[in-house]
Amino acid sequence: MSKPPLNPTAMTPEDVVKLLSRMGCGKVTLEMVKSDIEDGAPTNADGTIHIVRYCGWLVSELGRNPTGDAHGP
Repeated sequence: MSKPPLNPTAMTPEDVVKLLSRMGCGKVTLEMVKSDIEDGAPTNADGTIHIVRYCGWLVSELGRNPTGDAHGP
C-alpha cells in the first residue's frame, strides 16, 4: 500500500522535520519545530503547517536574530 503524497499546505510537524531534513537544511528536530510553533510560527486551525508560510516565518526570524540562526544564539 502506498503512502499518500504530502500536502504542502497541511503538513504535520513530523512531516516538516522529514522534509526539511531530506532537503539538506541541517539538523531539524521535532522539538525545534514545536518550539517554533510556540514562538509564533504560523499553523493552520487544525495544527498542521503550511510549509511555505512556515519557511517564510523562519526567514523573517533570521532577520531578527543577529547570529543568523532562526533558533536563537
